[in-house]
Amino acid sequence: MTTPITPQHPVEPWAVRETGIDLDKLAQNESIFAVGNGHIGMRGNLDEGDPSEIAGTYLNGVHESRLLPYAENAFGNPEAGETVLNVTDGKLLRLMVGDELFDVRHGELLEHERVLDFREGVLKRNAVWRSPAGPTVRVSSTRLVSFAQRGTAAVLYEVQAVSEDVRIVVQSELVANEDGYDDVAIPAEDDPRKAAMLVDALVAEEQFEHGDTVLLIHRTRRSKIRMAAAMAHAVDGPDGMEIDTDVVSDVGRVTIAADIPKGQTLRVLKFIAYGWSAHRSLPSVRAQVLGSLAEARHTGWHGLCEAQKDYLDQFWANADVEIDGDPELQQAVRFALFHCLQAGARGERRAIAAKGLTGSGYDGHAFWDTETYVLPLLTYTAPQAAADALGWRFDCLEAAYERAHQLGLEGAAFPWRTITGRECSGYWPAGTAGFHINADIADSVLRLQKAVDDEDWDRNIGLPLLVGTARLWDSLGHFDLKGHYRISGVTGPDEYSALVDDNVYTNLMAARNLIGAAEAVDRFPVEAAGLGVSADEQEKWRVSAAAIYVPFDDVLGVHQQADGFTHHAVWDFENTPPEHYPLLLHAPYFDLYRKQVVKQADLVFALYCCGEHFEPEQKAKDFAYYESITVRDSSLSAAVQSIVAAETGHLDLAYTYMCETARVDLDDLAGNTKDGLHMASLAGGWLALVAGFGGFRDQGLVPSFAPRLPAAISRLRFRLTIRGSLLVVTIGGGEVEYKVQTGPTLAIVHEGETIELSRGAAVSRPLVPPPVHEPPTHPVGREPGVYHRRLDGRL
Repeated sequence: MTTPITPQHPVEPWAVRETGIDLDKLAQNESIFAVGNGHIGMRGNLDEGDPSEIAGTYLNGVHESRLLPYAENAFGNPEAGETVLNVTDGKLLRLMVGDELFDVRHGELLEHERVLDFREGVLKRNAVWRSPAGPTVRVSSTRLVSFAQRGTAAVLYEVQAVSEDVRIVVQSELVANEDGYDDVAIPAEDDPRKAAMLVDALVAEEQFEHGDTVLLIHRTRRSKIRMAAAMAHAVDGPDGMEIDTDVVSDVGRVTIAADIPKGQTLRVLKFIAYGWSAHRSLPSVRAQVLGSLAEARHTGWHGLCEAQKDYLDQFWANADVEIDGDPELQQAVRFALFHCLQAGARGERRAIAAKGLTGSGYDGHAFWDTETYVLPLLTYTAPQAAADALGWRFDCLEAAYERAHQLGLEGAAFPWRTITGRECSGYWPAGTAGFHINADIADSVLRLQKAVDDEDWDRNIGLPLLVGTARLWDSLGHFDLKGHYRISGVTGPDEYSALVDDNVYTNLMAARNLIGAAEAVDRFPVEAAGLGVSADEQEKWRVSAAAIYVPFDDVLGVHQQADGFTHHAVWDFENTPPEHYPLLLHAPYFDLYRKQVVKQADLVFALYCCGEHFEPEQKAKDFAYYESITVRDSSLSAAVQSIVAAETGHLDLAYTYMCETARVDLDDLAGNTKDGLHMASLAGGWLALVAGFGGFRDQGLVPSFAPRLPAAISRLRFRLTIRGSLLVVTIGGGEVEYKVQTGPTLAIVHEGETIELSRGAAVSRPLVPPPVHEPPTHPVGREPGVYHRRLDGRL
C-alpha cells in the first residue's frame, strides 16, 4: 500500500508554520500549536476564542472525579475515574474593529500566519483582516508559557490601523466553565480513546478585580481541588484610551477602548498566572497566584522572552538531533523534542500524560507510555524532568501498595491509567492485568540511575520503587515442576491479547526488575532493611529472575509472544477491509484475543528492550514472523518496529517506520491529533533515530552503539547526557565519530569494543555493514506507508 502524503506545514528546520487558515484542520492545529511547560498547557486556539474546535487550558494534575459505571460490578473494579479539566481560560483577547467582531470566518482575511518557534519557545501569529464595514487592521500576537517561571504565561497582542483611523475595543478575558453545558457528564463518542466530557465542573469561590488585574478562584465539585487564575495588563496606545474592569463568578474581563489613527498600534501585554492545590487554603492559593503575577510583571515581556530563549538554548545544546538528507524528518524530530520538553520540563512531581498538556484525549491519563517512550528521551536530554516524573511515581507508591493489597498481591501495583495514582481503567483485562507497567517503571528507574550520578535520588526514590515493584513479581509469579519461574494471567504490550501466560516482554522485564532491586539492596542495605527487605527475599528475587520462563515454538523456530500464542489461528487479513482498522472499533475483543493478530509491538518490543536475551539470527527470525501479523493499530508500534528493523538490517523499512512515528501528528496519520499530540509516538521518533540508526543500547553497565544509516539520511548527529558528560555522536560518510564535548571521561562500547572517551577528543570507527535478510511480509492492507517527499520528488 502506498500512502502519498503532502506535509500540511511548510518544511523548515526550527519551526512549524501555518500560512493561511484551514478550518477543516482547526482542531489538529490547536494541538500542534499548543504551548506549555509541564505545569500549564494551552492549546493553540485563536486568541479571539472563535472559531474553536476544542478549547483547552490545562493545569497538570487538575482533574475531576467521576463514577465508573459497570453493567456487572466485580470485586477489585476501580470505582472512580479521573478526567483532566479544561480550566479557566486566560488566552482570550476578543477584538472589535468599529462595530464588527474580528472573526476569521467573516470579513476578508487578507493574510494569516502562525509560527511555533522551537528556539524562542513562543507561538507567533500575524493576520491582516478587512472588516465587513471596511476598515483593515493588522493583528499580531505572541503567546508564551514560561519555562523559567512555572506558573506564568503571557500574551503580547497588537492591533494596527492599516487603511484608516479606526475605533478598537480589546476585551481581555478569564473564563471558567466555558463549555457552557449543565452539570452533567457527557459520554465520549464510540472511540474509547476519547475523553469523557465533564462540564461545569468548577464551582466559583472568589472573584477579585482591581485596576487592570482580575483574579478568579474555583474549586472542583467532586475532587475538591482549588485552582486560581489571575491576569494583569500593560497597555500602550494613543491618549484618551478607556480601560474598564468587571468580574462575575465565571468571567473576568478587562476592556480597552481606543481610537487608533491610521498607521498606529494598540499594544496590550497580558500576564497570566495559575496555581492550584488539593490541600492548601484559599488565602494560600490566592497569595501564590498573585505572587506569580507580580513576578511576571516585574520581569516584564522582554525578560520573559529572554529567559525562555536562554532555557531553550541550553536544552538544544544538550538535546539537538541533526539530520542531513531529510528536511521533513529534521523538522519532525525537533517538533517532537520540543513538545516532549513542554510536557515534562516543569511538571515537578506530576504525571506526563499520553497527550501531554495539548488535549484531553485518554482523559488526560498517564500510561506506561511515560516511562517507556518519553522518559528515555528526557533522561538523556533533560534528566531533571525525568527524575521529577519518577518522583511522581514515588509519591503514588502508597496508592500502588493499596491497590496490590486490594488485588490480593504483595508489593506495589501501579495503575494502568491514572492522573493521581489511582487506577482509572474500567476494563481490567487491558488495564489491571497489564502488570508490565510496574517493570516499565522499574526499568526507567534503572536507566536514570545509570545515566545520572545522584546517590540521594537513588536511595530515597529509586530504591523504594524497585523494592515495591519487585515484591509484586514475587507474589504474581510461581515456580513450576520443572523449576521455571512463570507469570500467568497477565496482559502484555499487545492489547489484542489479554490474560496470557508468560508474556515474553513481561517476564524478561520482570526479571530485570528483580535483579535491579536485588542490586539496589546491595548498594543501600540500611535503607533496604528499613523497607523490611531480608536476605532471603533478596536471594529469592535473584533465583526467580534466573529461572524466568521464555516460551519458544520449536516447530516454527520463533519465540512465542506468550505461551501458546503461535498455536492460535491467524487473523483473516485477506478479508478485513481497510475501513475496519483499527480493529478495536470493529471487532469484539474475544475474537481478537483468540487469534494471531498484534495491535502493537510486543515480542518485538522484547527484542529491543531485552535484546541481550536473543541471538542476532533469532532476532531476525522473530522480527520477520511478527511483522507478518502486526497491524499497527496503535501509534506506539512503529517506533519499536523501526528500531528492530534497523538492527536486523532492514534499513529502508526502519526508515519508513521512523517517518511514520515522527510525523504522526504533523501529518495526522492516526486521524485523532485533534484530541492532543501523541507524546509516546513523538518520543518514539527520537528513539528510532538514536536507538535504531544510532544503535544505542543502555541495558548494560556501559552505553553501547552499533550505528548504521539508511540511504535517505546522509548524516545523523545526536547528543546524550550521560553521568555529567555530553556525548556527541556523528554518523555519516561510512564512519561514526564519538566525542565528549563537556564533562568527565566516559566509557562506551562500539560494536563490542570498549572505548574511553576523554573530553574534547574525538574517536572514529568505520560503520559495520548491517546483516542481510529477506524483507519481511506484512498483513494485507497494513503495509507501512511510503512517504512522498516534496523537496526532491523521490519516494
